[in-house]
Amino acid sequence: MPNIVLFSGSSHHDLSQKVADRLGLDLGKVITKKFSNQETCVEIGESVRGEDVYIVQSGCGEINDNLMELLIMINACKIASSSRVTAVIPCFPYARQDKKDKSRAPISAKLVANMLSVAGADHIITMDLHASQIQGFFDIAVDNLYAEPAVLQWIRENIPEWKNCIIVSPDAGGAKRVTSIADRLNVDFALIHKERKKANEVDRMVLVGDVKDRVAILVDDMADTCGTICHAADKLIDAGAVKVYAILTHGIFSGPAISRINNAPFEAVVVTNTIPQEEKMKAFVLKKYTILQTLKTLTGLLFISRDVVDTLSMFRQVIPDSAQSLVIV
Repeated sequence: MPNIVLFSGSSHHDLSQKVADRLGLDLGKVITKKFSNQETCVEIGESVRGEDVYIVQSGCGEINDNLMELLIMINACKIASSSRVTAVIPCFPYARQDKKDKSRAPISAKLVANMLSVAGADHIITMDLHASQIQGFFDIAVDNLYAEPAVLQWIRENIPEWKNCIIVSPDAGGAKRVTSIADRLNVDFALIHKERKKANEVDRMVLVGDVKDRVAILVDDMADTCGTICHAADKLIDAGAVKVYAILTHGIFSGPAISRINNAPFEAVVVTNTIPQEEKMKAFVLKKYTILQTLKTLTGLLFISRDVVDTLSMFRQVIPDSAQSLVIV
């Protein structure tokens, strides 16, 4: 069986190092730099001939630069005769552009899928895709991990009143996600229907479900400017919820997000570390925002792809230490 060689892109070196440490590996040698005209240059610093290559690069920060860097790294390893190249993309870029929702709109997620395949990727590993149908954009294997097992464990261990909680989706698109969690906890669920007049701005919200005298747990795959999640928290408090938590897979926290969260009525906001959080956490001023150690989940997926453990245990069951894949903010 070929050896694993693990490389880190520029977007999330801390996560890559944690994965390497968890697997007992050293990160592969790679040099990334830019020419004076801002072209990206990548140099793979060791032989990958016949090896099983994994490249960790999340869709965050300078997204376009990081995506281009990933494509070049994939291609560099492929033409250097690696046996297989797996792109580990915890937060998939352009995932919100997954359909033609208006005239002449691009399907950019499909374009990114095509680019990854053409670059030479044989396998994609990601987490909580914004739309699960993105897996169908690829002609190669795609593993879409769920944060659900870690979410369930965190709820049970950190919310004393969890048996009286209600799981809430901040939009209709997340209904399947919250119903799955609610079913596993044997609690009720609710959803909030939102209307937007333009991107990142919510015009109107309608709550469907009874949250009076309940602990409300908002669950979503992504929080960008946090307008939706913060308006939803206010809506839940107005409807009689006694406490509001938010659990998010991808905490982008751009623009006014942190200020909005600081002023919102959350008991806690929980995010995974698919995106670097350490610098952002420094801007949270309230004591309720703290950081826990991160990631065990993605390392398990590397074992899956090597046929070491049963796939089902990663997709639906709580794995050992899985709760450590969460950051509390």
